Amino acid sequence: MSKEYNPQSIETEVRQLWQQRRTFAAGEDSDREKFYCLAMFPYPSGRLHMGHVRNYTIGDVIARYQRMQGKNVLQPMGWDAFGMPAENAAINNKVAPAKWTYENIDYMRDQLKQLGFGYDWDRELATCQPGYYRWEQWLFTRLFNKGLAYKKTAAVNWCPHDQTVLANEQVVDGKCWRCDTTVERREIAQWFMRITDYADELLADIDKLDGWPEQVRTMQRNWIGRSEGVEMHFDVNGESPLTIYTTRPDTLMGVTYLAVATEHPLARKAAATDAELRAFIDSCKADGTAEADLATMEKKGMDTGFKAQHPISGEQVPVWVANFVLMGYGSGAVMSVPAHDTRDHAFTRAYGLPIKQVIYPADGSEISTESEAFTDKGILKNSGEFDGLTSAQAFGAIADKLRSIGKGDRQVNFRLRDWGVSRQRYWGTPIPIVNCDACGAVAVPEDQLPVILPEDVDFSEGIGSPIKHMPEFYQTSCPQCGGNAERETDTFDTFFESSWYYARFACPDADAMLDHRADHWLPVDQYIGGIEHAVLHLLYARFFHKLMRDEGLVKTDEPFTRLLTQGMVLKDGSKMSKSKGNTVDPQGLIDQYGADTVRLFTMFASPPDQSLEWDDKGVEGASRFLKRLWNTAATAAGKAGALDKSSLSEEQKAMRRKLHETIRKVSDDIGRRYTFNTAIAAIMELMNHLGRFDDDSEQGQAVLHEAVSAVVMMLSPIVPHITQHLWQQLGHGSLLAEQHWPDYDESALERDQIELVVQVNGKLRSKISVPANADNDAIENTALNDDKIQRNIQDKTVRKVIIVPGRLVNVVVG
Repeated sequence: MSKEYNPQSIETEVRQLWQQRRTFAAGEDSDREKFYCLAMFPYPSGRLHMGHVRNYTIGDVIARYQRMQGKNVLQPMGWDAFGMPAENAAINNKVAPAKWTYENIDYMRDQLKQLGFGYDWDRELATCQPGYYRWEQWLFTRLFNKGLAYKKTAAVNWCPHDQTVLANEQVVDGKCWRCDTTVERREIAQWFMRITDYADELLADIDKLDGWPEQVRTMQRNWIGRSEGVEMHFDVNGESPLTIYTTRPDTLMGVTYLAVATEHPLARKAAATDAELRAFIDSCKADGTAEADLATMEKKGMDTGFKAQHPISGEQVPVWVANFVLMGYGSGAVMSVPAHDTRDHAFTRAYGLPIKQVIYPADGSEISTESEAFTDKGILKNSGEFDGLTSAQAFGAIADKLRSIGKGDRQVNFRLRDWGVSRQRYWGTPIPIVNCDACGAVAVPEDQLPVILPEDVDFSEGIGSPIKHMPEFYQTSCPQCGGNAERETDTFDTFFESSWYYARFACPDADAMLDHRADHWLPVDQYIGGIEHAVLHLLYARFFHKLMRDEGLVKTDEPFTRLLTQGMVLKDGSKMSKSKGNTVDPQGLIDQYGADTVRLFTMFASPPDQSLEWDDKGVEGASRFLKRLWNTAATAAGKAGALDKSSLSEEQKAMRRKLHETIRKVSDDIGRRYTFNTAIAAIMELMNHLGRFDDDSEQGQAVLHEAVSAVVMMLSPIVPHITQHLWQQLGHGSLLAEQHWPDYDESALERDQIELVVQVNGKLRSKISVPANADNDAIENTALNDDKIQRNIQDKTVRKVIIVPGRLVNVVVG
């Protein structure tokens, strides 16, 4: 065995061994328990960052541990390859997005392999490959024909420079995150998926996700946002009634005006003859479309001139157009009760509108709503026939009244809105729809799929999507009537691809979206990713899974059994980012220290679900520990004699006891608790004991060999390269990755003697050693006769002796 630890040569040699043996290639095996471990696949941005390294090391540790439990493990890897960064790079570097993406994939794949991750590379996929996105196009056409996909006009964030829709997260201070152009609110035709049809099931099934963090489950519940309220109609002379939904029908008698969105038909009709109102509506186009924008922006509005009739009192109330009402939420109209809603109150004070208080404190105290809204529930007054009712009683009474007069009824609503899946970008999956003047929107037939995205495109203009200017792409014939038609030039939101990739990994070569192998592997047993994906990606993946189930593609209801959300990697207290100049390049660390050092540090620095603070000294410490492991293993290299448990000395027994206590703890830390940092700490403590164990006898060497072999096995999921090499040096011929995880020996944990703390009146005064099977009388006698205890109880009366078995003795004196 070499005296020097050379990680670069060892890691290359071990990876070649895994490749030759196809160690991590997975196949269906009904005789073994399956374990599907998956970390969220990366966007091929060009280079791995430390967040990637941490995320994928966590997954690899779990997968390798489960493999050593004898399970049939699947751990795949692929690429979330579509998206705006590739287009931005194309514009900046004058290179086609496809070329940029595939080059990045090649580089990052090599980095992942250098880190020793045990992936089944035969299953690798990239979402930009037609063989992948063909099947989501196929599913979309099926959903379109079932009415679960549809097109409608919706208000969106629009960048006039880039000529595309922006997600709310891409609007920064009212401007485009990329080009700094002022963003407009514009109405354009968008494709949507009816996720709201699954809202009840998505919400109910959260209760099944007991392997998910409660924080994520709460976030999903809140995002879906089920509420019980009342839907009602306010008549407008000569116009369609305004439909209003409220969760506070008890405040209905306090309505003093209604507010509609700037895009509402009533607002448009009023603006057609009112230039000032038209100018106001145009000015609102600069406002965002997100709920977060509504919470912070100045609330503005104008009277439309229309009046609506209160459904119960018959009173006429004005209809205003307001920038805080979104057309995409509900009906685009809200009732305003300034006395009992903070937003409505502020708007009313700004525009001099009336305030009518109808809810009063339940304790009978008086409160004025002139200066601020009273938002608590209470007792109704000024509410006609409903006076004296509590808010809870009024809910039912007012709902019943509205139903009896045909003006409304109880309604369950959801905060969740249908998923807008179309983007006016190029680098994405083409939406498989043909637009025909005669037939309307027609799904592309299955035998014409995939609709392939042209990869050889010109981005020299740098604005908009090039396929919108490529007649060779969009000119086609209608599948229904054969007439001239145009392909849809919008592409799918990239969440579309990432919502089902986990299932395709089960059967990446299937000549169908999925085949029987999906039911073998699904659901994913352990999913790993950042908390930032708690709502969008994870909710869309759950939705997609139910869509695939209803198409007969999978049998399960949920895609992921357990979820681990890893913390961020910080440096100097802040999240690593290029703009802050505090990034650390993993490649440089791999080149300097080796992959195992990088893996060890990321697992030891903090628990996986907490933030990791980068520390250069910690990396150096991880490197020193591996060198120490190397040197310790050198003392036990080769094959040792047989271990004879019956002939061990007390010191040898103590060493074995420490070893098997550590195996028990590490097995629990890795296998159940996922606290890899405490597992590593326990192994380091065991190594300290090994460093003090100096025994050249035959049985001493046998104990040493057992202990070092176990250390190597326990560390192998975390530092797989060095441990594979040391495993061979210790005289074991087989692959370490295929070994069974070490079991702890119950008999080794038994003690002939145990140590107990002895207190006098609760203060530590001594320690004693007694036989493990000693009874209380023997323990008390030993404690009272201990020299140190004798000095502390001299000339005092022993009132009682308290014994806590296995822990301590407390002598109470007076």
